[in-house]
Amino acid sequence: MTKAEVITKISEKTGIQKDDVTQTIEAFFKVVKDSMADGENIYVRGFGSFINKKRAKKIARNISKNTAIVIDEHYVPAFKPSKVFIEKIKNSKKIKEMAPQD
Repeated sequence: MTKAEVITKISEKTGIQKDDVTQTIEAFFKVVKDSMADGENIYVRGFGSFINKKRAKKIARNISKNTAIVIDEHYVPAFKPSKVFIEKIKNSKKIKEMAPQD
């Protein structure tokens, strides 16, 4: 599902104009990105958490030049779904239907 499809679905479910939904969604994404860039995590009860995960300093290999590269400690954005979210997916009939049969 694309962002445009999400906006359309929200607009249909709420009766709010697509332009207003688009502005709200874009504002939400901006708040998430700006807050995480400032080192803040975002917790949405019943949905999940947008968190900054710390990656340790490590030595990697550049296989084309056969040299070692030092990758400094850094942070990457991550999403951790809530227990409610996980249970909803686990118990979804559509997901179970899509699962490969042995």
